[in-house]
Amino acid sequence: MSSFEQPPAVPHRGASDGQDFTPEALSRLEQRDRASQGETAFSALRPLLLSLVSLAVLALGCSAGRAQGTVPDRELVVATKEAPPFAMKQPDGSWGGISIELWRKIAAGAHLRFRLVENQNVQDLLDDVAKGTLDAGVGAVTVTAGRARSVDFTQPFYNTGIGIAVPINESAWVSIGRALLSFGFFQAVVVLLCFAMAVGFLIWLLERRKTEHFGGGAKGLGSSFWWSTIAMTQAGAAQNAPATLPGRIVATGWMIASVIAIAVFTAGITSTLTRRGLEGAVHGFNDLRSVRVGAVGNSATTDYLSREQLPFRAFPDLQSGLSALSRGAIDAFVHDKPLLTWIVRKDFPASVRVVDTSFSSESYAIVLPKGSTLRPMLDLAVLDQIESHWWRQTLFQTLGNSRSP
Repeated sequence: MSSFEQPPAVPHRGASDGQDFTPEALSRLEQRDRASQGETAFSALRPLLLSLVSLAVLALGCSAGRAQGTVPDRELVVATKEAPPFAMKQPDGSWGGISIELWRKIAAGAHLRFRLVENQNVQDLLDDVAKGTLDAGVGAVTVTAGRARSVDFTQPFYNTGIGIAVPINESAWVSIGRALLSFGFFQAVVVLLCFAMAVGFLIWLLERRKTEHFGGGAKGLGSSFWWSTIAMTQAGAAQNAPATLPGRIVATGWMIASVIAIAVFTAGITSTLTRRGLEGAVHGFNDLRSVRVGAVGNSATTDYLSREQLPFRAFPDLQSGLSALSRGAIDAFVHDKPLLTWIVRKDFPASVRVVDTSFSSESYAIVLPKGSTLRPMLDLAVLDQIESHWWRQTLFQTLGNSRSP
């Protein structure tokens, strides 16, 4: 019997289209159908995806623009106030000075269009900037905590301190009178008198029972005080001197100590008078407490003097204050040192001088309204300019130094 062999499977094809319906073929068909459906869905979503990508790019661009600061497409209104040498008005009405040139450099680099307007005082400038009627303020405006609550400031472009102006020709008798009426002089006299009274009391304790002129209560104590004072001045100390050994030991020590004390006291007075003759009555901040002080009203300087509880007389501007100083109406005038030095050299070189020292610490910056979009760009531009050779040369030519003090 012959073995039966099953014939191999023949792929079934449709009679009408000749397609292959094996499982492998059906799987391939399903994969092609899914791919086709995916392509169709992607084609339908493509416009939406492109829109989302465009919005994301725009958002990133706006964020970058905010980070770098935006440049308004209009003319900016920039205020200034005359404060030589930082802001100076020329006879033809144009403006110059350190701050003005700095602003022009920055505006040229950032392609800013602007026009300058003048304010009569710094407070008006700050108020107008805070209200938004001005786009910026440029001059010699000091950065303070109180001002920073209502306006914004850029990076500082100049650091300075408060200077002191004093008269040049002060009478010698005026200097002597101020020295003798100063707090230091009275303090030294009181200390010497206290020592004399202490020694006199000790002499009275030792002598009251054994020496007649030191005996008794108040009368003997008064005699002891009188003798101690005479011994301190080295005039007639032998008369009515202590008679006991302990009393004489104390008296001897006091006479030696008083010689040294009087010598030191005399040397101190002489040194003070000599220094005042060479430097005047004021050569530092502490000396302002014993003289008549003037300052420009409603300024950062008067804020500082008020915080230090130092009395002062307010003047409307630098010129009037320095005129009063040259006439002798006040003894010292305090203001921002570079501005003070400039005016003194220009208008009062023969009657007023600026002392070498300064106190406090102040910074000048550009004023902007709160939240101004110009600030990021101006911060970077200010830093670029003050690190440049042009800035150092400008400071040297104008103020005699190449950098802020």
